[in-house]
Amino acid sequence: MRQHDFEDFDLSDDQPTRQVRSRRRGRSGEPEPTRGGRLTEAERVRLTKLRDDAYTENRLPDGADRWSTWDDAEHGPLPRPDWVVTELAAVDTDLGVLKTGKEADVHLLRRGLPGTPGTLLAAKRYRSDEHKLFHRDAGYLEGRRMRRSRENRAMAHRSAFGRNLIAEQWAVAEFAALSRLWTLGAPVPYPVQREGTELLLEFLGEDDGTAAPRLAQLRPDPDELTDLWFQATAALELLASEGLAHGDLSAYNLLVHRGRVVVIDLPQVVDVVANPGGVEFLARDVRNLAGWFHGRGLGEQVTRTEELLVELVSAAGLA
Repeated sequence: MRQHDFEDFDLSDDQPTRQVRSRRRGRSGEPEPTRGGRLTEAERVRLTKLRDDAYTENRLPDGADRWSTWDDAEHGPLPRPDWVVTELAAVDTDLGVLKTGKEADVHLLRRGLPGTPGTLLAAKRYRSDEHKLFHRDAGYLEGRRMRRSRENRAMAHRSAFGRNLIAEQWAVAEFAALSRLWTLGAPVPYPVQREGTELLLEFLGEDDGTAAPRLAQLRPDPDELTDLWFQATAALELLASEGLAHGDLSAYNLLVHRGRVVVIDLPQVVDVVANPGGVEFLARDVRNLAGWFHGRGLGEQVTRTEELLVELVSAAGLA
């Protein structure tokens, strides 16, 4: 055990002298360290230097914010795209917020080895304690249950612990859905990894960090509008064939990347078989999507929403 010289100091101006606490002496005759008092000035300097050295030795290169979290994370499905950076010596640099939402914020992140351009990723970070309730989470969580009754009670009562569990459950659900759908060839971003309540996803945009626009931001001409409708409904049909509904589909969670519709924001993806309200979730997705296209001039003779819903219900095995 390292011996320290523990002393009591009186640092007031009117008492310049210091009093040394009496200490026991060990077998060697040297004073043994006491369990009370304060560190000597020499010991303070030594510990401060250790802290400073540790900070200097672990300082991140290239102004990065952290080392890659790949090693501790759940990884996306195989085959993995060749742009995914898996080296543990890589660093992550946060480049700012892309989107702020009610339940999560999306940041632009660059991951790469020091001295290389790296790869741009979208870092979706779910909040927990900042919000007492997730958007309509009671309905979406039907059919999802934790194994432990304590965890289920915490989630039901929305304690701080329960809200953290819900936040991670959203992240787990979205990562699983994206992995499953990407493997099937669905138009979704590739899920790179999940660690806790953070997802790292394929960034859909330009090399300069400009994100792909949402469908709601576009004013397509008639031919483009029709093409986008059929792309979007094809994605709905693929989800339904897997027994899933997006659950919150709108023109705000569809990206259009170089003419291709990409479905995003899937934390509330609904198992329409296990969820008692599964058919209604399918119907709402259709209504929300068709409402935007109708508002841009696409007629019901093209959208045929009632027929579409029947097809989705049948594809999901509910008819």
